[in-house]
Amino acid sequence: MSYRYMRIMVFFDLPTITAGNRREYVKFRKYLIKSGFIMLQESVYCKLALNSTVSEAVAQGIRRNRPPEGLVQVLTLTEKQFSKMEMITGEYKSEVLQSDKRLVIL
Repeated sequence: MSYRYMRIMVFFDLPTITAGNRREYVKFRKYLIKSGFIMLQESVYCKLALNSTVSEAVAQGIRRNRPPEGLVQVLTLTEKQFSKMEMITGEYKSEVLQSDKRLVIL
């Protein structure tokens, strides 16, 4: 059996107006994280799958756990297609401090 690694990307735009909406948003996001997805951007998550059969099972799980409102999209790519993604950044923001102003020595 040959393995063809696949990437499953999930894009979602869910309403967060009411408390119920926010609860559904958090529930769906937690489902994605428990299922092994990692966040690429806000509302864009990605997971590596062994082959297309596994990726279809993952997509079926997303269908079962999707919130009743909002938009959820799934895109399946081969690992080769995913690796050709070009990273374009505007302004680089680093959360690493470049000075010792707040250095505490114990």
